[in-house]
Amino acid sequence: MERGAVCNISDKRVAVVTGGNKGIGLEVCRQLASKGVFVVLTARDETRGNVAARRLHASGLSDVVYHKLDVSDPSSAARLADFVKNKFGKLDILINNAGVIGATAEIDTTAPLKDVLVGKNAMERLQWLLEHSTETYDQAEECLRINYFGTKYVTEALLPLLQASSDGRLVNVSSNYGLLRVNLSSASTQQFIRANSCHTC
Repeated sequence: MERGAVCNISDKRVAVVTGGNKGIGLEVCRQLASKGVFVVLTARDETRGNVAARRLHASGLSDVVYHKLDVSDPSSAARLADFVKNKFGKLDILINNAGVIGATAEIDTTAPLKDVLVGKNAMERLQWLLEHSTETYDQAEECLRINYFGTKYVTEALLPLLQASSDGRLVNVSSNYGLLRVNLSSASTQQFIRANSCHTC
């Protein structure tokens, strides 16, 4: 596709997926592309991003393009917005999926962490993570920089394109693994329970 040429996809929706090179992000790209959505798969690592896009192409999903994105860098988010605007002229779906784990789990088992947490509710998972994990200053800083500010930068950069869509959608993906450690006093525990109850209604 030539630089500056708008792709003729007036009958297709366009989606951007951050952190699309693996895990949930890659599967979201796969599902969207299989439903006829043109997907911009983004990732920090150019090699991994291109490999992920080629994997989707090999499975018959040709409407996927990779674009490098560091969500923690506002200028990188701005370059992505320019790319989407110039190539597609619109954006219908933004999936903010990129994120990092905010702590290091300390467990005496070879079972994957997800298996250890199976069967626990949100409050029990949070309590377990607080009791069995450590968090350095650098990890906390990176967690905020990627999970909060990264989502903010990308959303702000792409929001005008979403607002121009007749049916824009914004989805933020989050996880207990991305939480910062907090001191669960009685008051804060009750506040968390109330907030979680509202969120899951």
